[in-house]
Formats: sequence, C-alpha cells, structure tokens
Amino acid sequence: MKGSETKLVSYMQGSDKRFIIPVYQRNYDWKTENCKQLFDDLIKVVKRRQNSHFFGSIVSVHNDGEFNEYLVIDGQQRLTTISLLLLAMYKLMKNGILIPVKANLAEKIYKTYLIDEWQDDDTRIKLKPVKNDRNAFRKLFDEESEYLPDSNLTINYNYFYSRIQNKEVTLDELYDAVTKLEIINITLNQDDNPQLIFESLNSTGVALSEGDKIRNFILMGLSARQQNDFYEKYWHKIELCTDYNVSMFIRDYLRVKQQSINAMSMVYFSFKAFVEESGTEIEALLQDLLNYAKWYETLLKGNTADKELNSCIYRLNRLETTVIRPFFLEVLRLQSANKISLDDVKEIFLYTESYLFRRTICNIPTNGLNGIFLMLHREIIRYDGTESSYVNKFKYALLSKSDRGKFPDNTEFVEAFRARHVYQMNRKNKIYILERLENYGTVEAQNVYSQFDNGTYSIEHIMPQHLTPAWIKELGENYKEIYDKWLHRIANLTLTGYNAEYSNKPFMEKRNVKNGFASSHLYLNNWISKQEHWGLAELEARSRILEERALAIWSLPVTEFKPVEKQMDCYALDDDIDFNGRSLIQFSYKNTVHGVGSWIGMVEEVLKILHAEDRSVLVKLAYSEGEGSDLAAYVSNRAEALRNALQIDNDIFIEKSNSTSTKISMLRKLFKAYGANEEDLVFYLKK
Repeated sequence: MKGSETKLVSYMQGSDKRFIIPVYQRNYDWKTENCKQLFDDLIKVVKRRQNSHFFGSIVSVHNDGEFNEYLVIDGQQRLTTISLLLLAMYKLMKNGILIPVKANLAEKIYKTYLIDEWQDDDTRIKLKPVKNDRNAFRKLFDEESEYLPDSNLTINYNYFYSRIQNKEVTLDELYDAVTKLEIINITLNQDDNPQLIFESLNSTGVALSEGDKIRNFILMGLSARQQNDFYEKYWHKIELCTDYNVSMFIRDYLRVKQQSINAMSMVYFSFKAFVEESGTEIEALLQDLLNYAKWYETLLKGNTADKELNSCIYRLNRLETTVIRPFFLEVLRLQSANKISLDDVKEIFLYTESYLFRRTICNIPTNGLNGIFLMLHREIIRYDGTESSYVNKFKYALLSKSDRGKFPDNTEFVEAFRARHVYQMNRKNKIYILERLENYGTVEAQNVYSQFDNGTYSIEHIMPQHLTPAWIKELGENYKEIYDKWLHRIANLTLTGYNAEYSNKPFMEKRNVKNGFASSHLYLNNWISKQEHWGLAELEARSRILEERALAIWSLPVTEFKPVEKQMDCYALDDDIDFNGRSLIQFSYKNTVHGVGSWIGMVEEVLKILHAEDRSVLVKLAYSEGEGSDLAAYVSNRAEALRNALQIDNDIFIEKSNSTSTKISMLRKLFKAYGANEEDLVFYLKK
C-alpha cells in the first residue's frame, strides 16, 4: 500500500486514466446539501486566497492494461461530484453562457479530466460509475440525449450548472480553487486486504449504510469477474426486491437466522460474524439472501395471487408494522416449500392483523411485540417438533399468551372499541379503522387511503366539535354529558369529502344538504342517512352496529389444537409482570438456553456473560463505594461489604440476599448500563 498527499487534479489528469467504480460499491448518493458544502468551500478557497483545501482520501487499486485503470475502493462520491462540477463548467463555456479569461479552459477541463479524445463512444468517458449511475452520467455528456431527471448525478449536475451562473466567483477562479483540493491518495497492491482497509477508513461525506458495508464485505474479496457475475445474478436483484433498503432487509434476515434483535448500527458487524461463524460459501449465501429478498418483496408490495392477502399486506404497511416481518418471512418460506397453502398464509396474515389491532384498541403496550414475533415460528414448531398443522398451532400460540402478549377476547375488545376516543388516536390508526369499516365485505371498495392522501376525504364528526344552540337542542338536557362521552368515539365519526360544507350545521341539514349524508355513496353514511334525529339513542344504536362489524372484521381465531406436553410460561426481562413467587425452570440469553433452575443462579450466569463481554461496567460499580448509582449498593470489590456475597470475578461481588423483584430490577438497570437488549433475556417459568 502506498499513500501520499497530492492534488486531486493530479490524481485525475491523464487521458489514458480510467476510474472504475466496482459493482459492489453503492450508487452515487450525495445530496444537494453535500454539493452546496463543497461549492461553499471552494468559494472560501477563493475569497481567503487559500493555497490548499483538504478533500479527504481516495483509495484505489491500480490495474495496468489497455487503460491506466484505478478501481475506486473509497472516495467515489467525491470523485464523481468533482467530475459533475467540471462537466457543468465545461458545458457553460461550450454553450457560450459564461466566458472564461483563459481561452482554452473549456478544452483543458474536458480533455484532461473528463474524456479521452482518442477513444470512441462510451470508452471516451474516464469515470465509470456503477450500473444504475453510468447511463445517467453518459447522458450528461451527450447533447442529443435527454437527461435522467431522477438520478442524483443529474440533480447535482443541474445544481452546479445553475449555481455557477450566480457568478459568486469567475470560472477561472473556480477552476483554480478546484486545483487546490488536496487528497490522500492511497493505492493498494496485490498484498493488501481491501476489506480491512475499507472498514478502517473514516472518510467524510455521506456515511455508508449497513447494506453498503455488507455488499462490500461479500463482493470485495472476489475476482473482478466474480464480482460482476454475483452482482448481476444476486445482489442487484436483492436491491430491487428490497426497494434498495437492503439494511432493513438484512436486519430482518438476521432476526430470522439468529433469533436476536440487532440495533441498525450493528447490522453489518452482526452479519459479518454470522457469515464467518456459519462458514457458508459466498454463492450459497447470496442465493439464500435472494430467496428471502423475494419473500421480503412480497411483504413490501403485496404481489401474491390473492387480492385479499395483498390488501392486508398494504394495510399493515400503512400501519408501519415492520415488527412482524421476520415471522412473515418464515411463513412465506413455508409456502414456497409447499408446506402451507396460500390460503393458510392469508389466514395467518389476517389473524395477525386482528391481533395487532385488538391490542391497539385495548391500549396494550407494544414493546413486547418484537420478542413475540421473533420467537413465534420457533414456538409453533416446538409444540410437536414439526411444521404440520401450522395454522392451528399459530392460532393456539397467540391465544395462549397472557399479560402484555395477550390476544384480547371479544368482550374486552368490544368494550374498548366502544369507549375508545378514536379521533384522538394517531392519524394512521384512525384512517385505518375507517377504511376497514367502510370496505369490509364488499368488492366495490372505496380507495379510502388515496382519498385521504390527496385531501379529498376527511373525518367528519356527526355531532360537531363545537356545539351550536341548534345542536344543544338536538341533544337535549343532557347535552354536555353526551358531548363529553361520545364526541370522539367511533359512533360519532364518519367519512366525507364535504367536511367544509357540513361545518356545524344541524343534523337534518347535514343529512339533506347537497352532497349530504342522504346522497352519500359510502357505506358508513348509509345508516346515518336514514335517521331523523341525532342524539344518545342514535349514538348507542350506531355503536352497536359498528361493534358487530368490528367483531367480524377483526375476528378472534378458533382452534382445537392442544399441545401434548404442558407448556411453560415464557417472559422476557422487559415484560411488566410480577415474578415474585414464580419458579424458574430455565432461561435463555441471545437464544442460548441455560438449564439454571433458580433466580440467583440465573443472575450469576447472566452477569458472568455480560462481564465477559465488557468488564468496565461491574468494575466501575464495584469500586464506586456506593456513590453515584443505586446499583453500586449491590456490587462491591470486597465480599465483606455485602450481607451475602456472590462472586462474579476475582474482585467483583454482588449481593444475593434480596427478593426476586429486586433481582429483576437490578438486572434491568444493569442491562441499561451495558446497553444490552432486555428482550434477549427470556425466562421459562412453571405454569
């Protein structure tokens, strides 16, 4: 490896040079704000008469051949952006819009940094971006082609083309500023490891996504031919299937494979460890990723052969329920293997939708859902060790959950549905509720979502939010009680495209006015249009109608499946239940089961695991002498400082004479101190 400080223009100049962006690199993604910062910096170079300005590093592999080629491992964003700036300068001069002092400046820029005048067609252009960007870049050179307007290259080129015309500096001054950009030019040889160097770089600009890092990790060590083959055959298809959000996809892929929850910032390192530990061959890994990416595409786009299932997927995406995707990936895998049918898949998806919505209406906290859906497939298989009768076991698994994991029954759901102030829920939830109530059970569905998105539909309070004398008379002597109780409930809400016309008009005017309830084509307004009055009786009657419809839409599953063996209760550390008096059978941490049958034994083993990963936490607590943290009272470097000491390390002791609830509280605080995920620690208890 050779590294030296040099001018960027020195690195770029030479008609025979070619700068190749390898296919494993990300697409060009500098934004306008990045280009603005660069241009502002160049202005400062001119105004302050600076001799140089550091522009980061460029790491490349030099290949001799027909052309003097440099494979750009890092720095493509900067190199591409400067090329766009120089091209914009050249075009402004060529088109006669701006005239430089130096008569040959346009030709110098074009032939020194942008093209090789001795070559024909595409080989003339010195910079070769990755596939999706190459066409956009080529069109910027071609006077007869239309630019690709949605490409970042075109957007940034247009920014430079426009801003240069502001004449904040002259073209000559701008070019001189570019020549003062300095880089660290790092050229690798055959003995260097590009991946290790790539990982250690701390370059400026837009940070690589976790997906970018993973692509580089997979492809970088391969030959140039394999890189191109695998990119075309696998990786580019993975990008398309995941709508280019590869980072989120691989996070869910790892949840399936590792049964653990990773922070987004740790996805690359977790994936790298997963690959290295599994020893999977690269092509087999890419094939597996592509298989899951195709199922992931189904979860994003609802591209199945069943319209009802596609609609369910669309609704779940509108609700942003990404927590269920790892489980759904396994369900789609089973369908792909012909182990369950498409109808089975639809049933699972619809009951999952019911489960999530009933919990939302009943205001059950969502922080346990990650763990539930992470482990759900394994839980279903664990009942009898097979994938047979999968749907029935799925139903049993959800119905058997309690506390924060429970599936609300019909009584609890109806009571909550009746009393919930739906209008005060967040926008996505209340639109979802009205869409389902409107479209359930009909093939003549209204596109409620798009009508809300374009501003046509809005939510109408039948009894208005601001009572007029006419409405006070309509409601009767108990108007205040009725108003306070029913205003934002579902019984008083409907859809309309004429909210402004309705305003606070009396009920009969709302019903009979042009485009009023009586002429509405919406299901939700059908019953309303037949009423002669709107008061407590009508509100209660409509509430009962909508409650019955809700029970049909968000139904409770029924199954006769019963596991052969009595199951244990299963809770994670973050579950809000009272563990006092409960008997621990075993626990698992990061999906490794430990056969420890006592609470203190569990605490000892968990702390030893955490301490092995990071010694600093317990050491700091042990030597704090009880100051600065309520945890310090339970940890010491001396056994005699505690009532009943349990040794974790040579000089680390914890207090073990305390209640189960105190142990749980201590663990939660320690997990926070370690930055560990409470959902990774799961307790298995006697029923």
